[in-house]
Amino acid sequence: MSNSKVILFVLTMTTVVALLLSLMYSGLKDIHDRNEAIYNKKEIFQAVDPTANDMDADKIESIFDQSVKQYVLNYDGDVIEGERADKLKLDKEKKKDAKVRKYPLYVYQEGGKTLYIVTLRGSGLWDDIWGSFALKDDFRSLAGASFGHKGETPGLGAEIKDNASWKAQFKNNKKIFDDVKNQYLSVRKGGARDEIMEVDGIAGATITCDGVTDMIEDGLGPYFRHFEKLKNGKTGQLLNK
Repeated sequence: MSNSKVILFVLTMTTVVALLLSLMYSGLKDIHDRNEAIYNKKEIFQAVDPTANDMDADKIESIFDQSVKQYVLNYDGDVIEGERADKLKLDKEKKKDAKVRKYPLYVYQEGGKTLYIVTLRGSGLWDDIWGSFALKDDFRSLAGASFGHKGETPGLGAEIKDNASWKAQFKNNKKIFDDVKNQYLSVRKGGARDEIMEVDGIAGATITCDGVTDMIEDGLGPYFRHFEKLKNGKTGQLLNK
């Protein structure tokens, strides 16, 4: 076989394979996007219900359709009209200056209970970490939290996602911020000393835990500005829609 025929064969096969891959990507994109959306919703809703990861797709979709309202805030805490929280790519938002980022807010209402779920993103030891925090209607007390990460070490930093006992600390009488002390909730190496404003750190995962602390302190400003407007009656956007 001549060199020209070999080259023609290779070019033809490369074109065919590229075309097939493109068709497969296009055909599977909707399925992939839906699965990714379901996964993200489960991760977020674990802040309210730790069993959310075990719910099937229809169940989690039903909860979000019927009981969860989605909003996007700007840096000043105002609702950006026409945008949905689940459409945001938080990894891309994190790369922007804080003043031009968009901030997702989920409001869960069920049986007379309202919880405000804020989703924050920060940095761990190796890559991005993130967390969703369900706040009660005083906008300070925690009802629960869930976490995720891109590449933390299994058995160490990855425990922010995998360790149910650790995540269970982020509720009951814990507050994400104390107005009197002017203090944010923090993760303390060696064990919490303040039963309201600290949680125990994870052994061997100091940098990841520090990342959780920094994520909380750095990311709450726009949400608090929105909550202050709610409390002062300056916006009815969340509860009147």
